[in-house]
Amino acid sequence: MLGLNRILSLRAARIRSCGSPGVRLSSRSSSCQTPGASSRIYCACLLLLLLVTPRVDSSWWYIGALGARVICDNIPGLVNKQRQLCQRHPDIMQAIGEGTKEWIRECQHQFRHHRWNCSTLDRDHTVFGRVLLRSSREAAFVYAISSAGVVYALTRACSQGELKTCNCDPHKRGRASDERGEFDWGGCSDNINYGIKFAKAFIDAKERTVRDARALMNLHNNRCGRTAVKRFMKLECKCHGVSGSCTLRTCWMAMSDFRKTGDYLRRKYNGAIEVTMNQDGTGFTVANKAFRKATKNDLVYFENSPDYCLQDKAAGSLGTAGRVCNKTSRGTDGCEVMCCGRGYDTTRVKQITKCECKFKWCCAVECKDCEEAVDIHTCKAPKRAEWLDQT
Repeated sequence: MLGLNRILSLRAARIRSCGSPGVRLSSRSSSCQTPGASSRIYCACLLLLLLVTPRVDSSWWYIGALGARVICDNIPGLVNKQRQLCQRHPDIMQAIGEGTKEWIRECQHQFRHHRWNCSTLDRDHTVFGRVLLRSSREAAFVYAISSAGVVYALTRACSQGELKTCNCDPHKRGRASDERGEFDWGGCSDNINYGIKFAKAFIDAKERTVRDARALMNLHNNRCGRTAVKRFMKLECKCHGVSGSCTLRTCWMAMSDFRKTGDYLRRKYNGAIEVTMNQDGTGFTVANKAFRKATKNDLVYFENSPDYCLQDKAAGSLGTAGRVCNKTSRGTDGCEVMCCGRGYDTTRVKQITKCECKFKWCCAVECKDCEEAVDIHTCKAPKRAEWLDQT
């Protein structure tokens, strides 16, 4: 019944009509009232689509693809609360869209040397395709870093005065002290608490409409991402006094570069803990009793990941055929690991690099363009019979 309830809760906007994503379906009731055999066939097809369409996860990610053209009614998969927040705060949706591009770039940076490299799909409102339907480590990481990306984008937009509903942190006023002594709060402290509050309300809204293991997993990993940004807040100060003697200091709290959050969540991905849902459905139990229990700062997952070696439409794997690999590396970017033992092709290409650089007074560096031959190694495609087994 839980699975049926989740299916029935899908909105009609999440259904693509005959491959035309721009067409919006009218309500089922009005369509079914149309007389004739064609309307009965239409209703039957629509009902079949509702029953077989899998859960579309986090379609708010698609806001990044829409950019400045965000129209709340046209974003598939939003639940009522998300749509209401979208309509009420168009400036925040714009910031979330910009933030989405940033956290996707960070995800792709973190996994650039791995078989799964956080690939996105063009013109697909799920952004990542079917790969995240599995409750894997990769899904855990994406939910965490997407949540962190929203917090980061909103907090930054607040400080830059781009949002109507927030600005600098109002609590950083008066005097305070640290190990160097007393200072005055000044400047513009990043309002991280506002970013966390709105990100929680917007992103978690969808997961709170269902009560199943995957929703619980997503909520947990969303929280890990939000708190990761706050973990790297830092105190920045400006000195005042004769010759910068720092007799007086004005300080403010600022976010660190998002790369620190990405690196942290990547380490959490490496140490992610496999769990199962407890009997009362309110928490997790570690799947392997030999491992420690998951804390609120750990990423959690339910299912093992595919190996991502071959293209597999059902699993959402793009395979590694054609991926560039490092011939001399023994790590995940090495040809042996990246190519899954299939071997690699080598192509010699010419590259232009800067060389014979000289410093010219004042103040420039002049270099020549030098041409050199470089070997590029790419993974071989699988044998046809092997590939067909996975499609």
